[in-house]
Amino acid sequence: MAEAARKFEVAETPLYREAPNNIEAEQALLGAILVNNDAFYRVSDFLKPAHFYEPLHRKIFEIAGELIRMGKMANPVTLKTFLPADEKVGDMTLAHYLARLAAEAVTIINAADYGRAIYDLATRRALITVGEDMVNIAYDAPVDVSPQQQIEDAERRLFELAETGRYDGGFESFTDAVKTAVDMANAAYMRDGHLSGIASGLRDLDHRMGGLQPSDLIVLAGRPGMGKTSLVTNIAFNIAHAYEPAQQADGSFKAANGGVIGFFSLEMSSEQLATRIISEQTEIPSSKIRRGDINEADFEKLVACSQTMQRIPLFIDSTGGISIAQLAARSRRLKRQRGLDVIIIDYIQLMQGSSAKASQNRVQEITEITTGLKALAKELNVPIIALSQLSRQVESRDDKRPQLSDLRESGSIEQDADVVLFVYREEYYLKNKEPKPGTEEHIKWETDMNEVRGKAEVIVAKQRHGPTGTVSLAFTGEFTRFSDLAEEHHLPERFE
Repeated sequence: MAEAARKFEVAETPLYREAPNNIEAEQALLGAILVNNDAFYRVSDFLKPAHFYEPLHRKIFEIAGELIRMGKMANPVTLKTFLPADEKVGDMTLAHYLARLAAEAVTIINAADYGRAIYDLATRRALITVGEDMVNIAYDAPVDVSPQQQIEDAERRLFELAETGRYDGGFESFTDAVKTAVDMANAAYMRDGHLSGIASGLRDLDHRMGGLQPSDLIVLAGRPGMGKTSLVTNIAFNIAHAYEPAQQADGSFKAANGGVIGFFSLEMSSEQLATRIISEQTEIPSSKIRRGDINEADFEKLVACSQTMQRIPLFIDSTGGISIAQLAARSRRLKRQRGLDVIIIDYIQLMQGSSAKASQNRVQEITEITTGLKALAKELNVPIIALSQLSRQVESRDDKRPQLSDLRESGSIEQDADVVLFVYREEYYLKNKEPKPGTEEHIKWETDMNEVRGKAEVIVAKQRHGPTGTVSLAFTGEFTRFSDLAEEHHLPERFE
Protein backbone atom coordinates (compact mmCIF):
# COMPACT_ATOMS: atom_id res chain seq x y z
CA MET A 1 0.00 0.00 0.00
CA ALA A 2 2.82 2.37 0.93
CA GLU A 3 4.55 1.54 -2.40
CA ALA A 4 1.38 2.40 -4.37
CA ALA A 5 1.01 5.69 -2.49
CA ARG A 6 4.64 6.55 -3.23
CA LYS A 7 4.12 5.84 -6.97
CA PHE A 8 1.00 8.02 -6.95
CA GLU A 9 3.01 10.88 -5.41
CA VAL A 10 5.66 10.57 -8.09
CA ALA A 11 3.02 10.62 -10.83
CA GLU A 12 1.41 13.73 -9.32
CA THR A 13 4.70 15.69 -9.44
CA PRO A 14 5.05 17.04 -13.02
CA LEU A 15 8.49 16.75 -14.52
CA TYR A 16 9.45 20.34 -15.40
CA ARG A 17 12.24 20.78 -17.91
CA GLU A 18 13.53 24.23 -18.70
CA ALA A 19 14.04 25.05 -22.37
CA PRO A 20 17.73 24.91 -23.40
CA ASN A 21 19.40 28.26 -22.79
CA ASN A 22 22.68 29.81 -21.65
CA ILE A 23 22.16 33.19 -20.00
CA GLU A 24 25.90 33.48 -19.21
CA ALA A 25 26.84 33.14 -22.92
CA GLU A 26 24.27 35.84 -23.78
CA GLN A 27 25.70 38.15 -21.09
CA ALA A 28 29.29 37.48 -22.24
CA LEU A 29 28.45 38.25 -25.89
CA LEU A 30 26.50 41.43 -25.06
CA GLY A 31 29.34 42.56 -22.76
CA ALA A 32 31.89 42.00 -25.55
CA ILE A 33 29.75 44.02 -28.00
CA LEU A 34 29.37 46.92 -25.52
CA VAL A 35 33.15 47.02 -24.97
CA ASN A 36 34.11 46.66 -28.63
CA ASN A 37 31.45 47.19 -31.30
CA ASP A 38 33.45 45.12 -33.81
CA ALA A 39 32.27 42.03 -31.94
CA PHE A 40 28.78 42.65 -33.38
CA TYR A 41 29.99 42.05 -36.95
CA ARG A 42 31.42 38.66 -35.94
CA VAL A 43 27.92 37.37 -35.23
CA SER A 44 25.52 39.67 -37.16
CA ASP A 45 25.36 37.50 -40.30
CA PHE A 46 23.75 34.56 -38.46
CA LEU A 47 22.55 35.83 -35.05
CA LYS A 48 19.23 37.67 -34.75
CA PRO A 49 17.58 39.22 -31.64
CA ALA A 50 14.97 36.41 -31.63
CA HIS A 51 17.74 33.86 -30.93
CA PHE A 52 18.27 35.24 -27.40
CA TYR A 53 16.36 33.46 -24.61
CA GLU A 54 16.12 36.42 -22.23
CA PRO A 55 13.69 39.11 -23.58
CA LEU A 56 15.85 41.95 -22.16
CA HIS A 57 18.91 40.58 -23.96
CA ARG A 58 16.92 40.54 -27.23
CA LYS A 59 16.11 44.20 -26.76
CA ILE A 60 19.74 45.13 -25.92
CA PHE A 61 21.11 43.21 -28.94
CA GLU A 62 18.53 44.74 -31.29
CA ILE A 63 19.19 48.35 -30.19
CA ALA A 64 22.98 47.85 -30.15
CA GLY A 65 22.76 46.42 -33.70
CA GLU A 66 20.72 49.39 -34.97
CA LEU A 67 23.19 51.89 -33.47
CA ILE A 68 26.26 50.07 -34.85
CA ARG A 69 24.75 49.77 -38.35
CA MET A 70 24.07 53.53 -38.32
CA GLY A 71 27.76 54.11 -37.54
CA LYS A 72 27.10 55.23 -33.95
CA MET A 73 28.70 54.02 -30.75
CA ALA A 74 26.87 51.33 -28.76
CA ASN A 75 27.94 51.37 -25.10
CA PRO A 76 26.14 51.42 -21.70
CA VAL A 77 25.78 55.22 -21.87
CA THR A 78 24.27 55.46 -25.41
CA LEU A 79 22.12 52.37 -24.95
CA LYS A 80 20.37 53.27 -21.69
CA THR A 81 18.43 56.16 -23.30
CA PHE A 82 16.59 53.61 -25.50
CA LEU A 83 15.62 51.27 -22.65
CA PRO A 84 12.91 51.82 -19.98
CA ALA A 85 14.58 53.73 -17.08
CA ASP A 86 12.33 52.30 -14.35
CA GLU A 87 12.79 48.60 -15.29
CA LYS A 88 14.86 46.52 -12.88
CA VAL A 89 16.96 43.37 -13.20
CA GLY A 90 16.76 41.85 -9.73
CA ASP A 91 18.00 44.65 -7.46
CA MET A 92 19.83 46.50 -10.27
CA THR A 93 18.57 49.25 -12.52
CA LEU A 94 18.97 48.71 -16.27
CA ALA A 95 21.79 51.29 -16.43
CA HIS A 96 23.62 49.42 -13.65
CA TYR A 97 23.03 46.06 -15.45
CA LEU A 98 24.49 47.42 -18.72
CA ALA A 99 27.53 48.75 -16.85
CA ARG A 100 28.01 45.31 -15.20
CA LEU A 101 27.79 43.56 -18.59
CA ALA A 102 30.53 45.81 -19.99
CA ALA A 103 32.69 45.63 -16.84
CA GLU A 104 32.67 41.83 -16.75
CA ALA A 105 33.37 41.38 -20.48
CA VAL A 106 36.68 39.61 -20.91
CA THR A 107 37.55 39.55 -24.61
CA ILE A 108 35.94 39.76 -28.02
CA ILE A 109 37.99 36.83 -29.35
CA ASN A 110 35.32 34.36 -28.21
CA ALA A 111 32.39 36.46 -29.48
CA ALA A 112 31.72 34.17 -32.47
CA ASP A 113 31.76 31.07 -30.20
CA TYR A 114 29.27 32.66 -27.81
CA GLY A 115 27.10 33.68 -30.76
CA ARG A 116 27.16 30.16 -32.20
CA ALA A 117 26.22 28.68 -28.79
CA ILE A 118 23.24 31.08 -28.50
CA TYR A 119 22.17 30.26 -32.10
CA ASP A 120 22.39 26.48 -31.51
CA LEU A 121 20.33 26.69 -28.32
CA ALA A 122 17.68 28.80 -30.12
CA THR A 123 17.53 26.14 -32.86
CA ARG A 124 17.08 23.44 -30.21
CA ARG A 125 14.22 25.43 -28.64
CA ALA A 126 12.62 25.80 -32.08
CA LEU A 127 12.96 22.02 -32.61
CA ILE A 128 11.24 21.40 -29.27
CA THR A 129 8.36 23.68 -30.36
CA VAL A 130 7.98 21.83 -33.68
CA GLY A 131 8.15 18.47 -31.86
CA GLU A 132 5.60 19.50 -29.21
CA ASP A 133 3.21 20.76 -31.90
CA MET A 134 3.57 17.49 -33.83
CA VAL A 135 2.79 15.43 -30.74
CA ASN A 136 -0.16 17.62 -29.67
CA ILE A 137 -1.76 17.71 -33.13
CA ALA A 138 -1.29 13.93 -33.54
CA TYR A 139 -2.99 13.36 -30.13
CA ASP A 140 -5.85 15.82 -30.80
CA ALA A 141 -6.33 14.56 -34.39
CA PRO A 142 -8.48 17.45 -35.68
CA VAL A 143 -11.09 16.30 -38.21
CA ASP A 144 -9.85 18.64 -40.96
CA VAL A 145 -6.14 17.70 -40.62
CA SER A 146 -5.20 14.36 -42.20
CA PRO A 147 -1.99 12.62 -41.05
CA GLN A 148 -0.52 13.21 -44.54
CA GLN A 149 -1.21 16.95 -44.20
CA GLN A 150 0.48 16.95 -40.77
CA ILE A 151 3.56 15.20 -42.21
CA GLU A 152 3.79 17.82 -44.99
CA ASP A 153 3.43 20.66 -42.48
CA ALA A 154 6.08 19.19 -40.16
CA GLU A 155 8.43 18.62 -43.11
CA ARG A 156 7.94 22.22 -44.26
CA ARG A 157 8.65 23.62 -40.77
CA LEU A 158 11.72 21.43 -40.31
CA PHE A 159 13.00 22.46 -43.75
CA GLU A 160 12.61 26.15 -42.88
CA LEU A 161 14.43 25.55 -39.61
CA ALA A 162 17.25 23.70 -41.37
CA GLU A 163 17.59 26.40 -44.03
CA THR A 164 17.33 29.58 -41.97
CA GLY A 165 17.37 28.70 -38.29
CA ARG A 166 13.80 29.91 -37.89
CA TYR A 167 10.48 28.18 -38.29
CA ASP A 168 7.93 30.99 -38.43
CA GLY A 169 7.18 33.73 -40.94
CA GLY A 170 6.36 37.03 -39.27
CA PHE A 171 7.33 40.53 -40.23
CA GLU A 172 10.69 41.60 -41.57
CA SER A 173 11.86 45.15 -41.04
CA PHE A 174 12.04 47.35 -44.13
CA THR A 175 15.74 47.96 -43.34
CA ASP A 176 16.46 44.23 -43.86
CA ALA A 177 14.41 44.20 -47.08
CA VAL A 178 16.32 47.20 -48.46
CA LYS A 179 19.65 45.59 -47.50
CA THR A 180 18.65 42.42 -49.41
CA ALA A 181 17.64 44.48 -52.46
CA VAL A 182 20.97 46.36 -52.47
CA ASP A 183 22.90 43.07 -52.06
CA MET A 184 21.02 41.66 -55.06
CA ALA A 185 21.85 44.73 -57.19
CA ASN A 186 25.51 44.44 -56.16
CA ALA A 187 25.58 40.73 -57.07
CA ALA A 188 24.07 41.55 -60.49
CA TYR A 189 26.67 44.26 -61.05
CA MET A 190 29.53 41.89 -60.19
CA ARG A 191 28.20 38.95 -62.25
CA ASP A 192 29.00 38.39 -65.92
CA GLY A 193 26.28 39.84 -68.13
CA HIS A 194 24.94 41.97 -65.23
CA LEU A 195 22.02 39.62 -64.53
CA SER A 196 20.24 39.67 -61.17
CA GLY A 197 18.88 36.15 -61.78
CA ILE A 198 20.22 32.86 -63.12
CA ALA A 199 21.29 33.03 -66.79
CA SER A 200 19.19 30.81 -69.08
CA GLY A 201 22.04 30.71 -71.62
CA LEU A 202 19.90 32.46 -74.27
CA ARG A 203 21.33 35.98 -74.59
CA ASP A 204 18.29 37.94 -75.78
CA LEU A 205 15.90 36.22 -73.38
CA ASP A 206 18.24 36.94 -70.44
CA HIS A 207 18.55 40.55 -71.54
CA ARG A 208 14.76 40.92 -71.57
CA MET A 209 14.19 39.18 -68.22
CA GLY A 210 17.43 39.87 -66.31
CA GLY A 211 17.82 36.09 -65.93
CA LEU A 212 15.52 33.75 -64.00
CA GLN A 213 14.66 35.54 -60.77
CA PRO A 214 14.55 33.70 -57.40
CA SER A 215 11.00 33.05 -56.06
CA ASP A 216 9.43 33.71 -59.49
CA LEU A 217 6.83 31.42 -61.05
CA ILE A 218 7.57 31.47 -64.80
CA VAL A 219 4.88 29.91 -66.99
CA LEU A 220 6.05 28.82 -70.44
CA ALA A 221 3.11 28.01 -72.72
CA GLY A 222 2.52 27.02 -76.32
CA ARG A 223 0.50 24.80 -78.62
CA PRO A 224 1.74 21.23 -79.27
CA GLY A 225 4.64 21.17 -81.73
CA MET A 226 5.91 24.66 -80.86
CA GLY A 227 8.89 23.33 -78.89
CA LYS A 228 8.02 24.09 -75.23
CA THR A 229 9.83 21.02 -73.89
CA SER A 230 12.78 21.61 -76.25
CA LEU A 231 13.19 25.19 -75.01
CA VAL A 232 13.02 24.16 -71.38
CA THR A 233 15.50 21.26 -71.81
CA ASN A 234 17.87 23.68 -73.59
CA ILE A 235 17.61 26.10 -70.64
CA ALA A 236 18.01 23.25 -68.10
CA PHE A 237 21.18 21.98 -69.79
CA ASN A 238 22.64 25.50 -70.13
CA ILE A 239 22.13 26.25 -66.42
CA ALA A 240 23.37 22.87 -65.16
CA HIS A 241 26.37 22.92 -67.52
CA ALA A 242 27.40 26.39 -66.30
CA TYR A 243 27.20 25.33 -62.62
CA GLU A 244 30.12 26.49 -60.48
CA PRO A 245 29.78 25.96 -56.71
CA ALA A 246 31.16 28.51 -54.25
CA GLN A 247 31.73 27.60 -50.58
CA GLN A 248 29.95 29.79 -48.03
CA ALA A 249 31.17 30.86 -44.58
CA ASP A 250 29.14 28.10 -42.87
CA GLY A 251 30.67 25.36 -45.06
CA SER A 252 27.66 24.94 -47.37
CA PHE A 253 27.84 25.46 -51.14
CA LYS A 254 25.96 28.00 -53.24
CA ALA A 255 25.97 28.45 -57.02
CA ALA A 256 28.39 31.17 -58.13
CA ASN A 257 27.30 30.51 -61.70
CA GLY A 258 24.62 28.30 -63.26
CA GLY A 259 22.73 26.10 -60.84
CA VAL A 260 21.35 22.71 -59.75
CA ILE A 261 18.19 21.73 -61.66
CA GLY A 262 15.23 19.70 -60.38
CA PHE A 263 13.31 18.58 -63.50
CA PHE A 264 9.83 17.08 -62.97
CA SER A 265 9.03 15.35 -66.27
CA LEU A 266 5.40 14.23 -66.06
CA GLU A 267 5.09 13.62 -69.82
CA MET A 268 8.33 11.90 -70.83
CA SER A 269 10.44 9.25 -69.12
CA SER A 270 13.90 10.23 -67.88
CA GLU A 271 15.46 8.15 -70.70
CA GLN A 272 13.45 10.05 -73.38
CA LEU A 273 14.44 13.35 -71.81
CA ALA A 274 18.11 12.34 -71.72
CA THR A 275 17.94 11.27 -75.40
CA ARG A 276 16.51 14.69 -76.27
CA ILE A 277 19.25 16.58 -74.46
CA ILE A 278 21.97 14.37 -76.00
CA SER A 279 20.46 15.00 -79.45
CA GLU A 280 20.47 18.78 -78.84
CA GLN A 281 24.10 18.77 -77.72
CA THR A 282 25.61 16.31 -80.23
CA GLU A 283 23.48 17.46 -83.21
CA ILE A 284 22.50 13.88 -83.97
CA PRO A 285 18.73 13.52 -84.58
CA SER A 286 17.03 11.68 -81.68
CA SER A 287 15.25 9.35 -84.17
CA LYS A 288 18.69 8.14 -85.35
CA ILE A 289 19.88 7.66 -81.74
CA ARG A 290 16.79 5.55 -80.99
CA ARG A 291 17.21 3.37 -84.09
CA GLY A 292 20.97 3.04 -83.60
CA ASP A 293 21.41 4.50 -87.09
CA ILE A 294 24.76 6.13 -86.29
CA ASN A 295 28.33 5.86 -87.52
CA GLU A 296 31.54 5.60 -85.49
CA ALA A 297 32.13 9.37 -85.37
CA ASP A 298 28.57 9.91 -84.10
CA PHE A 299 29.05 7.24 -81.45
CA GLU A 300 32.22 8.95 -80.20
CA LYS A 301 30.24 12.20 -79.96
CA LEU A 302 27.55 10.39 -77.94
CA VAL A 303 30.11 8.93 -75.52
CA ALA A 304 31.80 12.33 -75.02
CA CYS A 305 28.41 14.00 -74.46
CA SER A 306 27.26 11.33 -71.98
CA GLN A 307 30.47 11.83 -69.96
CA THR A 308 29.73 15.57 -69.75
CA MET A 309 26.09 14.83 -68.85
CA GLN A 310 27.12 12.59 -65.96
CA ARG A 311 28.95 15.50 -64.31
CA ILE A 312 26.20 18.11 -64.54
CA PRO A 313 23.76 18.62 -61.61
CA LEU A 314 20.51 17.86 -63.46
CA PHE A 315 18.10 15.67 -61.46
CA ILE A 316 15.03 14.18 -63.18
CA ASP A 317 11.85 12.95 -61.49
CA SER A 318 9.57 11.28 -64.04
CA THR A 319 6.65 10.38 -61.73
CA GLY A 320 3.42 10.76 -63.73
CA GLY A 321 0.49 12.68 -62.21
CA ILE A 322 2.51 13.93 -59.23
CA SER A 323 0.59 16.03 -56.69
CA ILE A 324 1.66 19.52 -55.62
CA ALA A 325 2.32 18.22 -52.07
CA GLN A 326 4.62 15.41 -53.31
CA LEU A 327 6.43 17.83 -55.63
CA ALA A 328 7.01 20.27 -52.75
CA ALA A 329 8.29 17.52 -50.42
CA ARG A 330 10.70 16.14 -53.06
CA SER A 331 11.97 19.62 -53.92
CA ARG A 332 12.68 20.40 -50.24
CA ARG A 333 14.52 17.10 -49.91
CA LEU A 334 16.63 17.77 -53.02
CA LYS A 335 17.50 21.24 -51.77
CA ARG A 336 18.67 19.84 -48.41
CA GLN A 337 20.66 16.96 -49.92
CA ARG A 338 22.14 18.30 -53.17
CA GLY A 339 21.16 21.97 -53.39
CA LEU A 340 18.53 23.35 -55.77
CA ASP A 341 18.56 26.51 -57.88
CA VAL A 342 15.81 26.00 -60.51
CA ILE A 343 12.72 23.77 -60.64
CA ILE A 344 11.21 22.82 -64.03
CA ILE A 345 7.79 21.17 -64.43
CA ASP A 346 6.64 19.62 -67.72
CA TYR A 347 3.69 20.33 -67.53
CA ILE A 348 1.04 21.87 -65.21
CA GLN A 349 -2.04 20.13 -66.71
CA LEU A 350 -0.57 16.67 -65.90
CA MET A 351 -0.28 17.50 -62.19
CA GLN A 352 -2.88 16.70 -59.55
CA GLY A 353 -4.23 18.78 -56.69
CA SER A 354 -4.02 17.45 -53.14
CA SER A 355 -7.48 18.19 -51.76
CA ALA A 356 -10.55 16.08 -52.56
CA LYS A 357 -12.65 19.19 -53.29
CA ALA A 358 -10.22 20.43 -55.95
CA SER A 359 -10.20 17.15 -57.87
CA GLN A 360 -13.95 17.52 -58.54
CA ASN A 361 -13.43 20.78 -60.41
CA ARG A 362 -10.55 21.09 -62.90
CA VAL A 363 -10.33 24.90 -62.74
CA GLN A 364 -10.20 24.73 -58.93
CA GLU A 365 -7.53 22.03 -59.11
CA ILE A 366 -5.33 24.13 -61.46
CA THR A 367 -5.83 27.09 -59.09
CA GLU A 368 -4.58 24.98 -56.16
CA ILE A 369 -1.57 23.82 -58.23
CA THR A 370 -0.49 27.29 -59.40
CA THR A 371 -0.98 28.81 -55.93
CA GLY A 372 1.06 25.94 -54.46
CA LEU A 373 3.84 26.40 -57.05
CA LYS A 374 4.07 30.14 -56.33
CA ALA A 375 4.22 29.45 -52.57
CA LEU A 376 6.95 26.80 -53.15
CA ALA A 377 9.01 29.22 -55.29
CA LYS A 378 8.93 31.75 -52.43
CA GLU A 379 9.62 29.14 -49.75
CA LEU A 380 12.67 27.66 -51.52
CA ASN A 381 13.67 31.04 -53.03
CA VAL A 382 14.20 29.50 -56.48
CA PRO A 383 12.65 30.22 -59.88
CA ILE A 384 10.08 27.63 -61.01
CA ILE A 385 9.54 27.20 -64.76
CA ALA A 386 6.19 25.49 -65.30
CA LEU A 387 5.06 24.50 -68.79
CA SER A 388 1.42 24.89 -69.73
CA GLN A 389 -0.83 23.95 -72.63
CA LEU A 390 -2.85 26.47 -74.61
CA SER A 391 -6.49 26.10 -75.59
CA ARG A 392 -7.49 25.25 -79.17
CA GLN A 393 -9.01 28.68 -79.80
CA VAL A 394 -5.54 29.77 -81.05
CA GLU A 395 -6.00 27.55 -84.13
CA SER A 396 -9.25 29.26 -85.16
CA ARG A 397 -7.62 32.73 -85.47
CA ASP A 398 -5.80 34.07 -88.52
CA ASP A 399 -2.94 35.37 -86.36
CA LYS A 400 -1.98 32.33 -84.35
CA ARG A 401 0.30 34.20 -81.95
CA PRO A 402 -0.86 33.22 -78.44
CA GLN A 403 -2.43 35.68 -75.99
CA LEU A 404 -2.88 35.49 -72.20
CA SER A 405 -6.55 34.54 -72.65
CA ASP A 406 -5.45 31.37 -74.52
CA LEU A 407 -4.03 29.73 -71.36
CA ARG A 408 -6.02 26.60 -70.48
CA GLU A 409 -7.99 27.07 -67.21
CA SER A 410 -6.27 30.42 -67.49
CA GLY A 411 -7.51 32.60 -64.62
CA SER A 412 -5.19 31.30 -61.92
CA ILE A 413 -2.21 30.61 -64.19
CA GLU A 414 -2.24 34.15 -65.52
CA GLN A 415 -2.79 35.58 -62.03
CA ASP A 416 -0.20 33.57 -60.04
CA ALA A 417 2.60 33.68 -62.64
CA ASP A 418 5.23 36.41 -62.31
CA VAL A 419 6.27 35.84 -65.93
CA VAL A 420 4.26 34.33 -68.80
CA LEU A 421 6.20 33.28 -71.91
CA PHE A 422 4.70 31.94 -75.14
CA VAL A 423 6.65 29.91 -77.71
CA TYR A 424 5.54 30.57 -81.28
CA ARG A 425 6.93 29.28 -84.59
CA GLU A 426 5.39 30.70 -87.78
CA GLU A 427 7.25 28.02 -89.75
CA TYR A 428 5.12 25.26 -88.13
CA TYR A 429 1.86 26.74 -89.43
CA LEU A 430 3.21 27.91 -92.79
CA LYS A 431 4.69 24.48 -93.61
CA ASN A 432 1.19 22.94 -93.51
CA LYS A 433 -0.19 25.48 -96.00
CA GLU A 434 2.00 24.62 -99.00
CA PRO A 435 0.16 25.45 -102.26
CA LYS A 436 0.53 23.51 -105.51
CA PRO A 437 4.14 23.71 -106.81
CA GLY A 438 4.72 25.90 -109.88
CA THR A 439 1.90 28.33 -109.07
CA GLU A 440 2.38 32.00 -108.21
CA GLU A 441 1.09 31.27 -104.69
CA HIS A 442 3.84 28.66 -104.30
CA ILE A 443 6.57 31.22 -105.19
CA LYS A 444 5.12 33.64 -102.59
CA TRP A 445 4.85 30.78 -100.09
CA GLU A 446 8.52 29.86 -100.67
CA THR A 447 9.58 33.49 -100.06
CA ASP A 448 7.58 33.56 -96.80
CA MET A 449 9.01 30.18 -95.78
CA ASN A 450 12.60 31.38 -96.33
CA GLU A 451 11.80 34.38 -94.13
CA VAL A 452 10.63 32.30 -91.14
CA ARG A 453 12.64 29.07 -91.59
CA GLY A 454 14.68 28.19 -88.51
CA LYS A 455 13.23 31.07 -86.47
CA ALA A 456 11.13 31.04 -83.31
CA GLU A 457 9.59 33.73 -81.15
CA VAL A 458 9.39 33.78 -77.37
CA ILE A 459 6.66 36.27 -76.50
CA VAL A 460 7.01 37.79 -73.01
CA ALA A 461 3.29 38.41 -72.44
CA LYS A 462 3.51 39.26 -68.74
CA GLN A 463 6.43 40.23 -66.51
CA ARG A 464 6.03 41.69 -63.03
CA HIS A 465 9.43 43.35 -62.91
CA GLY A 466 10.35 44.11 -66.49
CA PRO A 467 9.12 44.93 -69.98
CA THR A 468 6.97 42.69 -72.15
CA GLY A 469 7.80 42.11 -75.83
CA THR A 470 9.09 39.49 -78.24
CA VAL A 471 12.47 37.77 -78.32
CA SER A 472 13.63 36.11 -81.56
CA LEU A 473 15.53 32.84 -81.33
CA ALA A 474 16.99 30.38 -83.82
CA PHE A 475 15.37 26.92 -83.86
CA THR A 476 16.90 23.80 -85.39
CA GLY A 477 13.98 21.37 -85.71
CA GLU A 478 16.16 18.36 -86.54
CA PHE A 479 17.87 18.51 -83.14
CA THR A 480 15.04 20.38 -81.33
CA ARG A 481 17.52 23.06 -80.34
CA PHE A 482 16.96 26.74 -79.56
CA SER A 483 19.88 29.14 -79.76
CA ASP A 484 20.63 32.86 -80.08
CA LEU A 485 19.78 34.38 -83.43
CA ALA A 486 22.74 36.03 -85.17
CA GLU A 487 22.23 39.79 -85.15
CA GLU A 488 21.96 41.44 -88.56
CA HIS A 489 25.00 43.70 -88.00
CA HIS A 490 27.10 40.69 -86.91
CA LEU A 491 26.50 38.77 -90.15
CA PRO A 492 29.24 38.78 -92.81
CA GLU A 493 28.85 41.27 -95.66
CA ARG A 494 26.53 40.02 -98.39
CA PHE A 495 26.70 40.84 -102.11
CA GLU A 496 23.59 40.76 -104.22
